[in-house]
Amino acid sequence: MRVIRKYANRRLYDTEQSRYVTLEDLRSLVLAEEVFKVEDAKSGEDLTRTILLTIIIEQEQGEGDAEVFSNELLEQFIRIYAMAKPLPLAGYLEQGTRLMMEQQQRMQEQWSQAMRHSPMEMMREVAEENLRFWQQAMGGGMGAGRNSSRSRPDDADTAPDESDTPPDDERR
Repeated sequence: MRVIRKYANRRLYDTEQSRYVTLEDLRSLVLAEEVFKVEDAKSGEDLTRTILLTIIIEQEQGEGDAEVFSNELLEQFIRIYAMAKPLPLAGYLEQGTRLMMEQQQRMQEQWSQAMRHSPMEMMREVAEENLRFWQQAMGGGMGAGRNSSRSRPDDADTAPDESDTPPDDERR
């Protein structure tokens, strides 16, 4: 497991790569599904959850339509924490999110397959096959008789090239 140390100056140090990293670097690790742990450099306390929440907060505050947590949803989370016996929300959220991600991946795969077999793609594939067929046909069987069907130029000033002149033994 990759260990990231957090120092008192709030800097994060990747012990595997021996370099300081940013929250964006850690976000990239999450996206790459690399397992890591963030620990306090002095006490060894596990700070991974806090850092992951910080990454989410930055994404939520960023520009664009990346908002996942609406105010209403956040308020509901706060109410769950205030319950005498909180719901086992983590398990439900993990399973629901995992299912949603799997469905998203399946949809992307199906979309890719559908686009591979779109009418334009099929036409392109057929055109490529036809081109290969005609190239083989012209280079193979049909190409042999090509020179014999050529007519001689009508212009008297044009000298015939060697392919139009019969060999010496045929001139007699």
